[in-house]
Amino acid sequence: MSAIKKFAGQTAIYGISTVIARFLNFFLTPVYVGLYSPKVYGIFSVMYSWASMLNAFLAFGMETTYFRYLNKYENDKQKVYNNTFFTVSLMAMIFLLFTFLFVDDIAAWMQKGDGYDPDYARYVKYFIYILVADALAVIPFAKVRADGRPIRYSIIKFVNILTFISLNLIFIFVFPLIIKEGWFGADYLIGWYREGWVGYVFLSNLIASLITLLLLIPELLKLTFTYDITLLKEMFVYSLPVLIANISFIVNENIDKIFLGQLLPADIAEQEVGIYAACCKIAVFLSIFISAFRLGAEPFFFSHAKNKNSSETYARIMNFFVIAISLIFVLLVVNIELLKYFIKGKDAAEQALYWSGLRIVPILLFGYVSLGIYINLSIWYKLSDQTRYGLYISGIGAILTIILNVIFIPEYSYMASAWISLTAYTVMMILSYLWGQRNYPIPYKLKKNIIYLLTSICIVFVAFVVFERNLIIGNALFLIFTGIILFSERKEIRLILGTK
Repeated sequence: MSAIKKFAGQTAIYGISTVIARFLNFFLTPVYVGLYSPKVYGIFSVMYSWASMLNAFLAFGMETTYFRYLNKYENDKQKVYNNTFFTVSLMAMIFLLFTFLFVDDIAAWMQKGDGYDPDYARYVKYFIYILVADALAVIPFAKVRADGRPIRYSIIKFVNILTFISLNLIFIFVFPLIIKEGWFGADYLIGWYREGWVGYVFLSNLIASLITLLLLIPELLKLTFTYDITLLKEMFVYSLPVLIANISFIVNENIDKIFLGQLLPADIAEQEVGIYAACCKIAVFLSIFISAFRLGAEPFFFSHAKNKNSSETYARIMNFFVIAISLIFVLLVVNIELLKYFIKGKDAAEQALYWSGLRIVPILLFGYVSLGIYINLSIWYKLSDQTRYGLYISGIGAILTIILNVIFIPEYSYMASAWISLTAYTVMMILSYLWGQRNYPIPYKLKKNIIYLLTSICIVFVAFVVFERNLIIGNALFLIFTGIILFSERKEIRLILGTK
């Protein structure tokens, strides 16, 4: 149980910092939807969807590879660090040179031929710089996690998000106020400042990414300019399926917004993307927990792989993960009448437009539940060096996502995207469990976990549909569910806490 305590402690640190960072970032959602129309917010969402997919490509699966090979070659940690970092750096530089040759073509393609807006070229340039800076930070961040320094990791991430938010607020509120009131610097700002320009969001992100890279200089200085080609070839065999799996996963996460923009009629496409993306923001609360778990889980699972009772430890962690994610799922849905105020519009009509998408939130949330369990399950193919299964699973999910979105988006818009996302993640979760038990058996408490999940679905249906989002009844059901879980898990909880 000491291993679980250690894991819980590190995950709690990652969790607290992630919650604070995401909450601060989420604070910008009502600012954005209040400032930008759904159409402009759709541009914002599409740009970040592309960035997410390209981030996975530039990382080249080297983050997971780094953790695996630290465990596999404990006496060659410096070589592992050098190989992974310089591989990602090479990819980033090639990407930088290639994309800059085609900035205008990329910008024109993203506008679907509806007239050329030169601002798009500037957006693309900002994102190229952001992607390169973020790619260079991937392995140094992984080193911080592998060294068991969650506090340093959290501080750097916190500085990143605080910089991003502060600059957003300066561009959106402070500069217009200086100009309006004629304060010092107003004449200078009038010469270049454009009120309501979405590009300032991207510029803020770029500055925050560069500051983050500067904060990682201590890790960068530990690099040595040595490259082990033999080790690199072995690492590539491991990382290539991880890369493709990661890209497939990001496709599942973001391709729906891109398809909505491309497959719906031009007069409603960006508006529909904006509504869908804004409602997706409510699901971010559940993704916070998943992100915190992943940050703590990956280095922990690899470092404990050689322990005698590692499989039992992984099964216990899964049990508590399912409990936590089921409770968070229910808690968010029963309080959706409060959470919806994070996506208020500029006026009543625009607010109603955004809120028209709330019916997809429970669907998206359970999709994240399936995704979280899949991430937990996926450790089996990483530990057993069978990363090709990650490629198979994520590839199947991506194919489902692409085919079903192409078929159903023109008819059902973002409602189709929500159900397809849930379907893809659930299929991936089931496949990972079945193949995992065949190739790397872990004694999960399957029946108990399924009961918790089904109970959470029933409670959500009753609270959201039958009682029409009634806050009192919904939260009462949540408390009853929590009480039942605490009672049924009392022995395990006492073991972890060290009480009788």
